[in-house]
Amino acid sequence: MNGSVRVGHVLGVPLRMHWSAPVLIVLLAYGLGRETLPAWTPGRTGLVYAVASVIGAFLLMGSLLLHEAAHAVTARGKGVSVEDVTLWALGGMTQMGRPRTAKIAFLVAVSGPLTSLVIGGVAVGAGIGARALAGWGVPAAVLIWLGWANLLLGVFNLLPAAPLDGGRVVQAALWWRTGDRDRAERAAGRSGQIFGMLLIAAGWFSFVRGDGSGLWLALVGLFMMVVANAERQRAGVNTALRGVRAGEAMSSPVVTGADWLPVGRFIDEVAAHSRHSALPLLDFEGRPSGVVNLRALAAVPAGMREERRVREVAMPITRCTVATSDELLSEVLERARPGGAGMPVLVVDDGHLEGIVTAHDVSRLFQLHSLGITTAPPEATPR
Repeated sequence: MNGSVRVGHVLGVPLRMHWSAPVLIVLLAYGLGRETLPAWTPGRTGLVYAVASVIGAFLLMGSLLLHEAAHAVTARGKGVSVEDVTLWALGGMTQMGRPRTAKIAFLVAVSGPLTSLVIGGVAVGAGIGARALAGWGVPAAVLIWLGWANLLLGVFNLLPAAPLDGGRVVQAALWWRTGDRDRAERAAGRSGQIFGMLLIAAGWFSFVRGDGSGLWLALVGLFMMVVANAERQRAGVNTALRGVRAGEAMSSPVVTGADWLPVGRFIDEVAAHSRHSALPLLDFEGRPSGVVNLRALAAVPAGMREERRVREVAMPITRCTVATSDELLSEVLERARPGGAGMPVLVVDDGHLEGIVTAHDVSRLFQLHSLGITTAPPEATPR
């Protein structure tokens, strides 16, 4: 997610923090310390409320992290790749690959809400126990607030609308029943769009009636609509790419350049005569060694372009997405998705570069599919 930075690892998975997450902590602490605790446990000092509210807010953020960690652990246990976990103002998001079966998709989806419900039950029980032992005090109030927040989070996430976990559960059920994952994704995405619009309407209605929290509800609805729409579009692309091999989608022949050339000479002799923004490089033996894009070339100062070799500013082959011509394009793009090696895809057979697959090639296939053309001609397409 744009605007996030890596802050560590959780259970071996990179943990990222979006800039909006600290905003969430401040808002939660403010609401707990200024409204909830004074109403539940009146008569304490402002310092007590402030300290308790900060602790409660961080405990809730920790429970959100456990919610996402449950998704990540379940996914990895079932052989699904997990790229990272990001905490942000609307909770958390786990970036992972596509499950292979409907059963795995169901287990991954349901693990998060179940974790939140368990945490909520434990916290409420601990708060009731603390109240029975020591009376109705601030610690008991914080625990019960934490518990109800997690119970609400678990129930809310089980609503049948993508990208909520309940939407993933519905998607898995439809996938299992119909055998068509893309159709299930489109249906879940549609439900997410509808539910998002309802949340926006409800939030705006609450706001105009004087409830400031309505803006937050509307923001959640807007987020759901955007993500659900993106998932519907992705499902449409996956349908268009069904059965298509990388060799059928690639641009070939493709302009290449020697990786030992100086940047200046490479620009004059190769980049200036290519219609691609990403150019494959070949080593002395004619094997692909990486990819360089025009942005990286332009970043080299003019005075250094005769000194630096183009391979020094290129992405090495070890970080590129590489496929054979007979691989399914949908499976290749799973590796090339954001967080992976990225585009373009180098199509390599027996150590020789056959062509590349760019975002333009994928978009073209989708457009051909919308015209009722299900096969893509292999010739190169201009850019």
